[in-house]
Amino acid sequence: QVHLVESGGGLVQAGGSLRLSCAASGRTFSSYAMGWFRQAPGKERSFVAGINWSGGTTYLADSVKGRFTISRDNAKNTVYLQMNSLKAEDTAVYYCAAGSMRDSANTYPYWGQGTQVTVSS
Repeated sequence: QVHLVESGGGLVQAGGSLRLSCAASGRTFSSYAMGWFRQAPGKERSFVAGINWSGGTTYLADSVKGRFTISRDNAKNTVYLQMNSLKAEDTAVYYCAAGSMRDSANTYPYWGQGTQVTVSS
């Protein structure tokens, strides 16, 4: 069982940066692949980034490649999403998820409550 809590969301101007954090409880965090998803109003939840258990393999959605980076610190039970060059279309609720690094939300059994990111143009 993994409990996930996201933080770091907020309001930022276009072109700015934010770093989201996802703190996980449980001693088995380092064994889980992790992912970030986002959901904008009226849209389906979509994959943003995934990372394997060690941090050695990462995947990014095409829409965020070159701007976002996913990383993790297993000693701190935390996964991060560094978001640079933010655009208005990045506005969404961002969710952390555990159990997979694939782009399908159905492969993740554990989810956080989400954190709002709003990018003003």
